[in-house]
Amino acid sequence: MKYAAIYGLILLLITLKLSCGSFFTQTDNSLGSKENPIKLMLTPSVEANKVTTSADSLVSYLHNKTGLYFTATVPTSFIVVVESFGSGAVDMAITNTFSYVLAHEKYGAEAAMMVLRRGGEKTYRGQIITHIENNINSLQDLAGKKFAYVDAASTSGYILPKAMLEKNNIKPSQVVFGGKHDNVVTMVYQKQVDAGATYYSAPDKKTHEPLDARIRVQTQFPDVFEKVKILELTEDIPNDPVVFRSGMNVDLKKIITKTLMDFQATKTGHDVLNATYAVEGLIPATDKDYDVLRTIIKQHGGDLKELLTKKK
Repeated sequence: MKYAAIYGLILLLITLKLSCGSFFTQTDNSLGSKENPIKLMLTPSVEANKVTTSADSLVSYLHNKTGLYFTATVPTSFIVVVESFGSGAVDMAITNTFSYVLAHEKYGAEAAMMVLRRGGEKTYRGQIITHIENNINSLQDLAGKKFAYVDAASTSGYILPKAMLEKNNIKPSQVVFGGKHDNVVTMVYQKQVDAGATYYSAPDKKTHEPLDARIRVQTQFPDVFEKVKILELTEDIPNDPVVFRSGMNVDLKKIITKTLMDFQATKTGHDVLNATYAVEGLIPATDKDYDVLRTIIKQHGGDLKELLTKKK
């Protein structure tokens, strides 16, 4: 009886341990299941169909390599990505720099990687562009002109170019938003606006091929580099990050990060990143890599808390 009681107690403890262990395992593994896939958002900086095609390749690779399930969406704006971190509508995202800073401040999102541009560039810049026939040759010439920005949460297509104009006391007569970088280039090319702001990447160091936002519409407008010129450049901006939501399982983040690193090393991965974002690959990153943007915002007289309030 004594031994039976001891064995009974041991059996009970084992049963409880297994039950609890199974419970926690199910909880940890629930995210990434078919019923609860990992929700990925991709920055809406280019045509949605291009991003969607790339997303299919990425999701397929991630699933095949990890056994986890993913869904990918392309939001209508950068700010949707930010607010999705607060509403639980997203687990991870490849987003633009300023959106990340907002998502980190408001919801604790954390950068884990950043894109790497051609030639190993870890930064990019904003650019102000205009049509060569507009007789606009300086920032001062933009006063009283119609100006196009990308999105109110775009670092290169709004935040820094707008700060540049304000610093020089330049007020456009009208401001519009194109939503995407290629849309703004098209608007400038077709003279729908007098000037606009988009991202700038330095030309390829070997071939000298231009890599700024104008390249996104070169197929449609082969003479875009002859017709649309760069008027001014902003300061350097840290590259776009891969971001995870606050509280996401650490081991899960490690698995996904490693798989993304493997993906970018493949030809398919390289082609997808290049076609979608005009970048070469991915490298590890942390939140500290984006302190430089916070400093730039302060230098231009911007207040992050005020910007957060405006973008609610």
